[in-house]
Amino acid sequence: MVGRGRALTGRRAERGALDRLAGDVRAGQSRALVVHGEPGVGKSALLDYLAGRASGCRVARASGVQSEMELPFAGLHQLCTPMLDRLDRLPAPQRDALGVAFGLRSGQVADRFLIGLAVLTLLSDVAEERPLLCLVDDEQWLDRTSVQVLAFVARRLGAESVGLVFGTRVSGGDLAGLPELPVNGLPDTDARALLDTALTGPMDERVRDQILAEARGNPLALLELPRGLTAVELAGGFGLPGAVLPGGSPGTGGVEESFRRRVDVLPADTRLLLLLAAADPTGDTALVRHAASLLGIGIEAAAPATEAGLAEFGVRTLFRHPLVRSVVYRSAAPAPRREVHEALAEVTDPSADPDRRAWHRAQAAAAPDQEIADELERSADRARSRGGPGAAAAFLERAAMLTLDPARRAGRALAAAGAKAQAGALDAALDLLVMAEAGPLSEMERARVALLRAQLAFTTDRGGDAPLLLVQAAVRFEPIAADLARATHLDALVAASLAGRLASPGGHVLDVARAAVAAPRPSRPPRSPDLLLDGWAANYTEGYAAGVPILQQAVAAFHSGESADEDLRWLWLAAMDLWDDEHWDEFTARYLRHARTSGALSELPLALSGRAYVLLFTGDLAAATSLVEELRTVKEATGSKLVPYSALFLAALRGQQEEVSALVEATGKEAVSRGEGIGIAVAEWTNAVLHNGLGDYPAAMAAAQRALHHQEYPAIRYPGIANWAAPEFVEAAVRSGMSEAAADACRWIAEMTAACRTDWALGVEARSRALLAEGDAAERLYRDAITYLGKSRIRTDLARAHLLYGEWLRRERRRTDAREQLHKAHRLLETMGITAFAERAGRELRATGERTRKRTIATSAELTAQEAQIARLARDGLSNPEIATRLFISARTVQYHLGKVFQKLGITSRSQLDRVLS
Repeated sequence: MVGRGRALTGRRAERGALDRLAGDVRAGQSRALVVHGEPGVGKSALLDYLAGRASGCRVARASGVQSEMELPFAGLHQLCTPMLDRLDRLPAPQRDALGVAFGLRSGQVADRFLIGLAVLTLLSDVAEERPLLCLVDDEQWLDRTSVQVLAFVARRLGAESVGLVFGTRVSGGDLAGLPELPVNGLPDTDARALLDTALTGPMDERVRDQILAEARGNPLALLELPRGLTAVELAGGFGLPGAVLPGGSPGTGGVEESFRRRVDVLPADTRLLLLLAAADPTGDTALVRHAASLLGIGIEAAAPATEAGLAEFGVRTLFRHPLVRSVVYRSAAPAPRREVHEALAEVTDPSADPDRRAWHRAQAAAAPDQEIADELERSADRARSRGGPGAAAAFLERAAMLTLDPARRAGRALAAAGAKAQAGALDAALDLLVMAEAGPLSEMERARVALLRAQLAFTTDRGGDAPLLLVQAAVRFEPIAADLARATHLDALVAASLAGRLASPGGHVLDVARAAVAAPRPSRPPRSPDLLLDGWAANYTEGYAAGVPILQQAVAAFHSGESADEDLRWLWLAAMDLWDDEHWDEFTARYLRHARTSGALSELPLALSGRAYVLLFTGDLAAATSLVEELRTVKEATGSKLVPYSALFLAALRGQQEEVSALVEATGKEAVSRGEGIGIAVAEWTNAVLHNGLGDYPAAMAAAQRALHHQEYPAIRYPGIANWAAPEFVEAAVRSGMSEAAADACRWIAEMTAACRTDWALGVEARSRALLAEGDAAERLYRDAITYLGKSRIRTDLARAHLLYGEWLRRERRRTDAREQLHKAHRLLETMGITAFAERAGRELRATGERTRKRTIATSAELTAQEAQIARLARDGLSNPEIATRLFISARTVQYHLGKVFQKLGITSRSQLDRVLS
């Protein structure tokens, strides 16, 4: 920027904050900061100040340029280019992800969070040599993908010696929540001092006061407004404008007008040269001069712009301020704009920079042009291949506008809508769908419009209108694409299952299931998703028993090699619905492994949640805790809104009443707002688990009833939650003297177990029936429950069977036998960390006259949550880079926290972690 050498006036507090940031980075810490304020307030000057104070640090810079906002990863590439010689030092998945994003190699498009992790690792690696300061100016004009990645990196910084500082006009957006440094106008004394530096002669006090009042401390206004006044006006005040700053941001409206007046008086060739420079985002003076020569503009045209202090044409073209570029471009008439873009397109290398050339050609077009539209479509394909859906959408939207044929225009608008949706610009996607629907569409395209509308509804609200819209889209696909129709029917059925009672009319799970039954058969041999659709549809329309054999085929089909790992997304739910703990365990482990190894980070929250549930049911609360903490990290990093299902169940098993209450309340509100009825059911079921553990049976029964109500018990059998809520209801109802209601629930459970016949299901049924039985029948059922559950992986239910059997024996006055069962229950529950039920077993033991001793466990309570998480992963054998990948932090941050762990626990090596964390 022109004039960067000027010393800062005032800004003591701001300079102090930046000095502290630089000091922290030099000391080994990492810091992120958002410097924000109106145009011209001095953000760039403060970033320059920080760069000048960065002794001992490497400085990397990038600046947003308005005309580059649609090019994916342009800003990120600008920042990282000097460091790309280290790309091969990154872990392979990260190296490939960043290489594809920057167009350095071909390959599968990576999740932007994996790209963010790659950038974090790259910056950390660079900072190992010396501390690194990354300064990103004009963030508001960076391409969206770069902003998202850099915001991700800023939130994951730890102990890498990296500083990441943004300059932007308005805080919030993707940078919301990061530390901020607001930059306001200068106080009066500093403003007067700065104004004096811009004066070349005497100034009338009235003029001075007017400028000071209307500049409102804006440094750029204080420096530029005097340039717009004549010597006579400065000295005597004659002709002083009534409003120096007509509208706009305080302090900037008049500056823009001042810049505009200075541009207007320049020679015509100079104005056109400035317009060329404003239209070129690269700052490449050679390119601008080459384009200028095509327009008959000589090198001498640059001198008046330089003399006016508007721009410099050196090795790079630099405007005095981004406002100058903006004023030059926006004040130009359409014809000159098209003229300069055409010249720039002519001199841009079509092989080295085809996308920028296509964009210039598009801006130069005055009417629809099929050739340019086709070129933009190819640019959109390249943007998609690099993981830039926002850029792809911009190219496609412009291509649609330049397409004369109505059918092709509608098709391109539809493709642009899909790209906008993928980029998260949901409102823009809906606008483009309206544009697409205005043209002639094929039946396939109309079906895709319906599908995209449904997917947008599902993204916004899990329930609500989404199931009905998905069914309508599926029906449109049926006569033209049977496989797409079936896939959409499956999505609709899952959406309806999630919505439950909160689905809109016509989107209830029975409506959706009936539509699925009528769907065409697959055009190829059925794969797991086809069988899932048929099995769940049969479950809802004909009953649980009708769906079981088909769902079992779906599980078997996966093992036959007919399905891919991607099919695991819903397949593990089928295993859960079948009470098939063996395949539930296998599928959730494979799904999590697939999400990690493939870089499908958008899948990771669901995969972590599903796996944590298995570990909680199998009694491995330590491993489940690690996954729940990792899930929190992933949700924070990716912005996932997944309901904290696994955290709820974990807190309930631990007997953490306050945490469960808070989570239940928050989950209920979130579920209602999103139309996600299953969220309410999960919250109430975990509430029932908690209160059964605490021995508060009326509260447990009420919670279980609410969970079953939201699962439409007994009429409908939703997968999972009702299966688990019914046994909780039986136990609580029996203890509350509601045996008849308990018996109804028990018969409901037995109908399932008669169909699936797994050890887990049969064990839960036997345990529930034992609660209602008496004498020898009850004892036989308790023993059957323990036998069945002992053959399953579900240790939590096994421990609770021992507890219930022990409680029954004590009430039968068989104290010795009761002690044996209660000791087994207590030992299992306490070892697993299922605190409330363990304490219940302890109370029962004491009632038999037995004394209980609480196990002494080495504690790591003095560790922070992140330190404990890192310590557990290190104990499990993960390397620092592997831990860093799991937790979306750098390996250096892992090493830093492990040092703290060793110090706090008094150990010196990883091999000792198992002992202190047992």
